[in-house]
Amino acid sequence: MTNPRRRMIGTVIGTSMTKTVVVRVDRTVRHPLYTKVVHRSEKFLAHDERGCQKGDRVEIVESRPISRRKRWVVETVLAHDRRIHEVAGSGAETEVTAPAKPKADAKASAEPKAGGGE
Repeated sequence: MTNPRRRMIGTVIGTSMTKTVVVRVDRTVRHPLYTKVVHRSEKFLAHDERGCQKGDRVEIVESRPISRRKRWVVETVLAHDRRIHEVAGSGAETEVTAPAKPKADAKASAEPKAGGGE
């Protein structure tokens, strides 16, 4: 017997919550009246025990309600987004320093300001 739970493939677009990711599932449908191909997307909150990162391609599976809006679980990570993982794992750490503030002239600071109370 096959598993009756729905499965969808999508892209992780948010990871700001603990053990929860936002997955965008894109689909292509034909408009019923105009027969034009239209792209639709839907966002789902999914429980994440695997540690997905933004840009990962994942398969989510329907589950029991975990919270108010979370009814999906990340089953597998199909592909990692190479662009994000290469930048994070490059190991080339560069120290970023703030630009130096220009020093004020001593002459300018000695002169009284315009409109000052004399």
